[in-house]
Amino acid sequence: MTDPFGELRSFFTASLIRPVERNHEESPAVRRRRRVVVGVTLVLGAVALGLALAVRPGDPLFYAATLGVAALWTVGAFASGPLHLGRGRGRSGGPTRGVLQGLILGLMLLAIFLAGAFVVAQIPFLRAPVEGLLNHARYGSLWVVAIITAINGMAEELFFRGAVYASLDRRVNGLGSAVLYASSTLFSGVPLLTFAALCLGFLTTAQRRVTGGVLGPIASHLTWSLGMLLALPYVFALGG
Repeated sequence: MTDPFGELRSFFTASLIRPVERNHEESPAVRRRRRVVVGVTLVLGAVALGLALAVRPGDPLFYAATLGVAALWTVGAFASGPLHLGRGRGRSGGPTRGVLQGLILGLMLLAIFLAGAFVVAQIPFLRAPVEGLLNHARYGSLWVVAIITAINGMAEELFFRGAVYASLDRRVNGLGSAVLYASSTLFSGVPLLTFAALCLGFLTTAQRRVTGGVLGPIASHLTWSLGMLLALPYVFALGG
């Protein structure tokens, strides 16, 4: 008889706890270059994100602004140095790319956030800022917003779990990557967005530590962000 708790334990161990062996050591010169590029990109990207989210819902400028933010993250990521896709390990120990694990982890995080959103929808001072974000999808083209959301999700993981993670000292790269990612949303003026970024950042950082690359984190990020985009308005309607 299958032990469900044992299966879950094996899954979390393989996807979030036990790193896959690899050698991504970089010279001090490469590390210094990464840090300079990351520092400049982080400041520019945080300001650009705040400006993009301040655009009036329905304004076509929002699309260009958010794509500009994605371009900043992507250029900064590749300019910093080599990036890696990563290699995962299945429950049985066999090699994977970590994509399926990322999808499952993203769905788990999505379920937790949607449950929390049902509560937030009933608290006016928390609901209002989130409604402002959702208006970009309500008053614009949903499929265009979904494509931009996916592009931004990939760009953020390339930068924060690729460049930022690799630029930091091994003792703090996990915490630093997650905190800097959350900090980049501070100019948005939406505290719950910063909290969500911190939670997502810790999840994808754990995957980055295990796999040594960005593919698994990208899978989790896209699953969570697109799921929130499509499901959150309905959860808010039920909760409100």
